[in-house]
Amino acid sequence: MSIMAIGNRAVVAQLLLTGALWCLGFTSALGQGPSRPRFDELSPKDTAQLDRQRAVIATIVKQRYGSSLFHSTKDLPVLQRLIDDAAFNKSQTYELQSLGVAFGDVLSSALPLHWVMITDEYGTDPTLRYKRTSVNVNALTMISKRVERGERVNLSELLRITREQLTNVEEKSR
Repeated sequence: MSIMAIGNRAVVAQLLLTGALWCLGFTSALGQGPSRPRFDELSPKDTAQLDRQRAVIATIVKQRYGSSLFHSTKDLPVLQRLIDDAAFNKSQTYELQSLGVAFGDVLSSALPLHWVMITDEYGTDPTLRYKRTSVNVNALTMISKRVERGERVNLSELLRITREQLTNVEEKSR
């Protein structure tokens, strides 16, 4: 294989990785754009807001299926069922983002992610930060954006891809 072909494959691989990260809802401050994002620990007010959103989903899960949430991968089937049953339509942004919070709890239980607040050129929002890096997963909108676009959402697949992409980030940083 020629050097040119190898170089082209590397460029394509990087584009695919970047595309996959953006499709998942990842962002990463690589010194690009107007300014690097700032990460802050959750304030009591931020925690209370996330807890209100968790409660929205917990209430609906209890009403519809008689189940509880565990904030772990045990929640995947019931959260997927909410999506498959179209419990929320695409105009119910708050509820869909609340579902994103519940899924974010699953992600943070399975991966080295933790809830923080990110402030960037778009404002201040909760996000899942990967370790102490600038890589973050926008779980809040990961589901809502897909539902609003009419895309099929497979939470197990999103978890798998997120795990894979974080592994790639880790390997590239070595």
